Amino acid sequence: MLTEEAAKYASWFATLSDPTRVRLLHHVASSPTPVTVGELTTLLGVSQSTCSHHVRKLAEVGFLHIQREGTTTLVTVNPACCTGLPHAADAVMGALTTGTLTPAPNVTVRPMTQDDWPEVRRIYGEGIAAGNATFETEVPSRRTLESKWLPDHRWTAEVDGDLAGWAAATPVSARECYAGVAETSIYVSDAHQGKGVGKTLLHHQVTAADKAGLWTLQAVIFPENRTSIALHRRAGFRTVGLRERIAQHHGKWRDTVLLERRA
Repeated sequence: MLTEEAAKYASWFATLSDPTRVRLLHHVASSPTPVTVGELTTLLGVSQSTCSHHVRKLAEVGFLHIQREGTTTLVTVNPACCTGLPHAADAVMGALTTGTLTPAPNVTVRPMTQDDWPEVRRIYGEGIAAGNATFETEVPSRRTLESKWLPDHRWTAEVDGDLAGWAAATPVSARECYAGVAETSIYVSDAHQGKGVGKTLLHHQVTAADKAGLWTLQAVIFPENRTSIALHRRAGFRTVGLRERIAQHHGKWRDTVLLERRA
């Protein structure tokens, strides 16, 4: 290992050795919007000077970005700070989440039907437009999706009669030895974000996969999609690694995090 790389990794680990800093990172990474130092002070139960000190230390090694707006200090996470160090990246991406997935009582999951396809493709389009869900730039045709998704592992979620999201599993290989390995996809409509649709779909998906004898589920997620990474961690997925510059998206090279869950 090169000397400069060793020094970089050592500084990362040293900075993360303080549990308060790991908690701070988790709060920042789990928030969809920038967090103020004042908010972090309350969440952590520490003094503002202590919180500011931890923020500065995390910013020095590149875990956090700090931006001043008037008298307010806004803190955001740097999703690229742990390239090549996936387990430390788990902390940065907000993946140190405790507990298990509990289905939302207002969400109903059922097998996908032929009548669902217009809404399934519409929700897929919303995910594409958001920019952090897939490398696809156009919604695949129904024929394409039907040909690649496992027939018995396509699910839709309903909230008050509306189709709110869907989940599907795709074989990773046509080889017989990989028959029990599938890649998962979960999409939630813009109108139903934050209502427990994603966790309910994922809970149903992994439960059905276990019963069907699929022994490995894998998920490929953009590092910027920290909410999805945290959700999968709660479902028992672990980070396998971060794949640097794996493919281009709108002309820009992007990384992906590879996670897997073993039955």
